[in-house]
Amino acid sequence: MEYTFFVNGHPNISSRHRTTLELTKDLKIGKTADCIIGVGSHVSMNDIPEEIIQAIRIDKTLVTLRLETENAVDEVKGYGHPELTLDHPTDMVSRKSDYKCSRTIMINANKAACDLKKELINDLIASKPLRVTIIV
Repeated sequence: MEYTFFVNGHPNISSRHRTTLELTKDLKIGKTADCIIGVGSHVSMNDIPEEIIQAIRIDKTLVTLRLETENAVDEVKGYGHPELTLDHPTDMVSRKSDYKCSRTIMINANKAACDLKKELINDLIASKPLRVTIIV
């Protein structure tokens, strides 16, 4: 199953965080928001189709975030878990750790913000759109 939506880049994206990456509905971010890679999402976790939410809540479901800009494509792979509530109203966070909260969309991910392709990050810093596809 797949679900696709768009977020925007922002000049303050630094993509330096070593353990997480985040997409948010917020329109602006500060320079210290080093895990945020996309802003202005029109989608929250409440908008993700229920069948995908239910699949993510199955232990060890493989979850992939495909991230596409004008000049780059990257993928982040992690896992679902029954304790993920997937109900935060503004944020989606992929984590390398197994920490779980309402913002967490996957745990034990293979990449964080700092691991993404430089071409992708450069597009985001230039405020280009980011196509996000959740695949389970």
